[in-house]
Amino acid sequence: MTVAKKSIKLLVVFVLALTSFAAVAQDEAVENNLIDTPDEILGYIEHHLKDAHDFHIFTNNKTGVHYGFPLPVIVWTSNGLKTFMSSAFDHDDYGKVIVDQGDTRLVKYHSKIYELDEGATALNFDADKHPTNASKVIDFSITKSVFGMFLTGIIMLLAFGGLARNYKKGNAIPKGFARALEPLVIYVRDEIARPNIGEKKYRKFMGFLLTVFFFIWILNILGLTPLGFNVTGQIAVTACLAIFTMVIYLVSGTKDFWAHTLWMPGVPYILRPLLAIIELVGFIVIKPFSLLVRLFANITAGHFIIMSLMALMITLKASFGPVVSTGISLALSLFIMFIEILVAFLQAFIFTMLSSLFIGMAVEEHDAH
Repeated sequence: MTVAKKSIKLLVVFVLALTSFAAVAQDEAVENNLIDTPDEILGYIEHHLKDAHDFHIFTNNKTGVHYGFPLPVIVWTSNGLKTFMSSAFDHDDYGKVIVDQGDTRLVKYHSKIYELDEGATALNFDADKHPTNASKVIDFSITKSVFGMFLTGIIMLLAFGGLARNYKKGNAIPKGFARALEPLVIYVRDEIARPNIGEKKYRKFMGFLLTVFFFIWILNILGLTPLGFNVTGQIAVTACLAIFTMVIYLVSGTKDFWAHTLWMPGVPYILRPLLAIIELVGFIVIKPFSLLVRLFANITAGHFIIMSLMALMITLKASFGPVVSTGISLALSLFIMFIEILVAFLQAFIFTMLSSLFIGMAVEEHDAH
């Protein structure tokens, strides 16, 4: 028990150190990029929340050096598959740098890659700032979010692999980090899966529930590090997780579940078709939508608030001076980051809890009256 407590304390200290460093790193990023107007601050925050084709920590305007590292770009164009590193765009996000890939010319505009029309040498825009002489490509690139999901997958394989090896060796009590991991696994089993799905059927869905819980939780924690992940703040990611849950409870639905959904007993016949439509809309649209929006909105809001508080060092500089404004910004940012550590766990818990609840509704056996 002492080892487990020490492991948990070390994990908490490590996370807090990372989040503290994140605040300092992001503040330095704002300073080095000389962002000093409300529009520039809002643009910086929006850029941070979006996915990207490379990791960009900050830019030193005095030397013009970008600090970060590129990722592979994999796109399908009108002339076939093209692959290269994102450093070819030279951190340009406004369509100024043209990458020649044989018979194809590519540009990047607002984190999206376009293929220039034949003969075009630069992007042209309409009144709404939309490119008029280029078309989107099919993008299979390893973006920052994809890299984060791969990294999370590796962390989970190593963590759960170590826990499994402990059990295979016959250790009743796991050793090392696995000892800190075991209480979380038991918590998901006893407090989420069993009460919502039932004693008879919960084991069938434990693999999915554990994967979803730790996947979301680790990604949320990584989002508080200087790497700046915002994976669960991408609606495409949360939508996929919600669709997985929807497919599982629809496929696993019992005969009683479909009977009560499509032809509800104890209700006048004239109302049953209407109630069937309402039930189907609830299970296919409303429930998955509630899952994906809750996770997406909370994580995005958390990142937005943290970045806004960091920007106080710029907006308050004229009134309070650089030292006081930086101190206020850093103190408030660290305070919110402490809350975000709780939110990282809470959102993983809520998504897993609701998923288990929806699955439990589908697999429940109804007693005949």
